[in-house]
Amino acid sequence: MPTSTAVRKLEEGPYPQLDTVIEQVVRANADRNDREGRFPRENLLALAEAGWTGVLNAPRFGGLGLGHVDFAEAAYRIGQADASTGLVYVMHVGAAQTINLFGTDDQKERWLKANNGTLLGTYSTSERATGGHWWYNLSEASRDGDDYRLNAEKSFTTSSGQADFYVAQTRTPGAKDQADIIFFIVDGKADGIESRPWEALGVRANHSGPIRYANVLIPQRDRLGTEGQGKEIIYDGVSPVYLIGLGAVWEGLARGVLNAAVAHTTGFVHKDRNKSLSDYQAIRQELGAAKVLVESLRPWRIELAEKLDELWRAGRPQSEILIPLTEFKVHAAEVANKVASSALTVTGGYGYHRGPIERAFRDARAAIAMGPSNIIAREWIGKALVGLPLELFYEGGE
Repeated sequence: MPTSTAVRKLEEGPYPQLDTVIEQVVRANADRNDREGRFPRENLLALAEAGWTGVLNAPRFGGLGLGHVDFAEAAYRIGQADASTGLVYVMHVGAAQTINLFGTDDQKERWLKANNGTLLGTYSTSERATGGHWWYNLSEASRDGDDYRLNAEKSFTTSSGQADFYVAQTRTPGAKDQADIIFFIVDGKADGIESRPWEALGVRANHSGPIRYANVLIPQRDRLGTEGQGKEIIYDGVSPVYLIGLGAVWEGLARGVLNAAVAHTTGFVHKDRNKSLSDYQAIRQELGAAKVLVESLRPWRIELAEKLDELWRAGRPQSEILIPLTEFKVHAAEVANKVASSALTVTGGYGYHRGPIERAFRDARAAIAMGPSNIIAREWIGKALVGLPLELFYEGGE
């Protein structure tokens, strides 16, 4: 269970400025951005100006120097207002944290501290040919003297065409096998980057569309880590911060849509009976069941985030808790969907109209599919439970 210190920190923590940005900017733009499929750039800039896009970055690189407990809390609070912005935020912080863990000081200066910390980053990992196995790439970098060339077709890159930099993975030039992976920090303004439009059922503002790298030149100074280190980066750099952030956003969506449902059911009165919707036992029971599900997430999130901070401070691999983090993602995704469905049920025609409840219902569907999809993730969890090996790159392990 989370420590009392962590809980007290979340109640008294450095969040007033964050909450102001969420209420005055993120929430205010949410419906418009969803309706227009508009990337939430204003939201991310406001979060950056408040320091929160650098939540895990060291102060000497322009960051707040906080930990995963605070990052996950921020993702949760943003997710209550807008899942699209929450996902963009998580991918940015994840990309930055991967640089924190495996990058050079020069890279941190140029990509994390530059422009007063307002540069927006993201992951660019999955490839259409391997579907939900986002960690498995068929593309392979080539050499250009001491530099590299990247040719790859990536799918579902959040902030595609919008990011200032992409933390991208591919196979090492002359790769020995599929686990011989290399990571690059790719300048979003580099020649040869082509993004395509994003049209989706939900999270319509996060621009998680396809992106193509056509013979993009990558200077050696922007190789992240060493050649062949990519598998370690996936396990210990990309996945942990991504999973805790992802689960926190879906927890936030669940809390936000529950709050919206409660506000409507207590405020709407049937004039024929002079009763609010919340005066009906069936409505209260539906809300009560949703509340129990939402409350199951917070203690788990804090406990996992505390463990990530502990591992980070000790210099130990954060993949030590990869399965618990995956379990949290699965449960948060399912809770978000169940609670959004309940909110739509108890609010009837009001909830069905375009707006925050209907948007949350659509957004929550993305939670199930986002890698690792809940189907794939449950197989990981089941294998770990019965003592079978989990090896994502070789036949029979996944």
